[in-house]
Formats: sequence, structure tokens, C-alpha cells
Amino acid sequence: MNKNLIEFDMAIGREKPVTIFTHENACPFCDTEHLTDIIDRDGTIILLRNKYNVLKGTEQFVLIEGDACQSDMPAYSRAHMHRLIRFGIHHWLRLKNSGEYADVIFFKNFGPLSGGTIRHPHMQYIAFPALTEPLTVQPEEFSGPVIYEQGQVKMTVSEQPHIGFWEFNLIATAQDSATIDTLADYIQLGTDYLTHHFHKRCNSYNIFFYEREGTIYVKLTPRFATPPIYIGYNLRVRPSNYQDAIAELHHIYGTSPFA
Repeated sequence: MNKNLIEFDMAIGREKPVTIFTHENACPFCDTEHLTDIIDRDGTIILLRNKYNVLKGTEQFVLIEGDACQSDMPAYSRAHMHRLIRFGIHHWLRLKNSGEYADVIFFKNFGPLSGGTIRHPHMQYIAFPALTEPLTVQPEEFSGPVIYEQGQVKMTVSEQPHIGFWEFNLIATAQDSATIDTLADYIQLGTDYLTHHFHKRCNSYNIFFYEREGTIYVKLTPRFATPPIYIGYNLRVRPSNYQDAIAELHHIYGTSPFA
């Protein structure tokens, strides 16, 4: 069975700098004068080819979110967050619709349990020229009680999580500038909640972007140890109090935080 099996180049992987666990190593994203293969930039936001293309048969790209190495999305100005998500989605959809790739994924790792190696805030694209079968996401993985709804954007908590425990979702049914800005607002709210209010042990999260038939889906996933029954048996786990997040978010941010 070879369903989208990707080979990780260990020789290149050993060369990758690691700054997420230590401040002793120099951050390559701070040294902007020596960045190569830059594709586009908007002020301090930079898109470039990934120097360490560890996944064989793919093309990898890095989106540096800004010049503040120890910052992250919750600390950005609202204007910067809007620019970042507009820029990120624009280039993601440009790659997806270029005709050069079977699919392009767009995601963010943050924190020591997220799977990332660089502390400096960034997102990534991985472009797949070929796939043995389409990448899939099930619509029910984004369904659940609605936390917020504004314009064309809805925020939910998963009642059918992709892996398990807590997963928060954003669904944007349009791609105009106002909708993307609202999406950015709720991504910022979600990351603030995960890193400052959700759980005292939560220091890591992932953001995953999906697009199907003009609708953009975003999954915000706090990261802890992956449940062993998921690893061994693909059994997903949902917390019995998953709906409590709605009341907590409303208590912290109000019922209409961006109205």
C-alpha cells in the first residue's frame, strides 16, 4: 500500500537549524540579508522557497510572518494580521490554481509539540506535483456547535475531530477581502485563546488550511501528546465537555468580539 507515502530526506533533515528548543542557535529568518529564493514580500512578511526541501518529490515554501522572532499571531496588530492572512491565502490559492501541482497544503506549526523546528513565526506551503490519491478532509470534521458567526465566517468546535480531543474550526464561504479579514480576526482570536487561556500546559498548536469549491476551511488544533489509541488504531477521542469552550470563549472575548 502506497497511499501518498512521502520520503523524508534524512541527509537534508540533519542540516536543518533548530531554534524551537534553544536560543543558542542563530535564527535563519532573522538574517533577512542572506535569505535566498525570495518570491514575494509585503514589508516584513516574506515568501521564499524552503532551503531545506526534506520531503522528496515536493516543492516546499516558507512564509515568514514578520521580523519579531519571539512574537506570534496573538501579539500582532490587527492590520498586520489582516495583511498576513491576505498574503498567505493569495499565494496559497495562486499555487493551487497554477496547474503545476496536484495539490498544495498550507499550514503553521507553533511550539515544541507542533512538529516545527524554528521558533521564528512562520507558515509553510508544500506543493505536490503528483499524488497517488487526492488529499481528503471530511466535512463532518468541521461540524459542531457554533461559537461565533460573522458575515461569511463561522467558528465551531469539532464534534467529530480529525484526530481527537479539542479542535476548533473556521469556515469562510467567500474569498473577498472583507471575509478574509474576518477570517484573520478569528484566527488571531483562536490562537490567543489556545496560548493564553485554553489550558496551562498548552504551548503548541497547528493551523491547517483547506479549500473546497470556493469555501476556505481552517482547523486550529492545540497540540499535546497524540492519543495512543489514535496512533495504534485510528480511534478518535472527543472530550465530554467539548461544548464548554463556547461559554469560556464568550466569557473571555464576548459574544460579538468584532462587531
